[in-house]
Amino acid sequence: MNDKKEKAAFICVKDTLDGAYPSLVLGINAARQGMESKIFYSFMGLNLVLQGGVDRAKFFPPGAMGAIPGMVTLATGMMKKKIDKANIPSLGELQEMAQLEGVELIACKMTVDMMEIDEQKLIDGVTVWTAEDFLKYARGCKICLFT
Repeated sequence: MNDKKEKAAFICVKDTLDGAYPSLVLGINAARQGMESKIFYSFMGLNLVLQGGVDRAKFFPPGAMGAIPGMVTLATGMMKKKIDKANIPSLGELQEMAQLEGVELIACKMTVDMMEIDEQKLIDGVTVWTAEDFLKYARGCKICLFT
């Protein structure tokens, strides 16, 4: 019998509520199914693994609604109320849950360098990988999704 764990990888490039939740939910569920699970944060998604980053995530309504002044703040508040009413954990809680369940959170080295981010500002437990590092891992993945 093969004892090698199946692997899953998720790529998150948006620091919005709708950009952040899918990778965390999928990452946690992959880990719960016994898979080795990693989330690779790149470009704006990297903000989510900076200290306080999940607290700054917003919801941007699609189309013209998002262009109306104040609409992002209103829509973010409404979405957070819907999330709470549905008993869905906050992004901070979900991120902590992911790490506790063994999901590895990975920051993209190119984005860290490009945005001139001090690696000390990353939340505890985040690893920094190059694109090559991620691709080496992703080659062996049963699931690899861009969320």
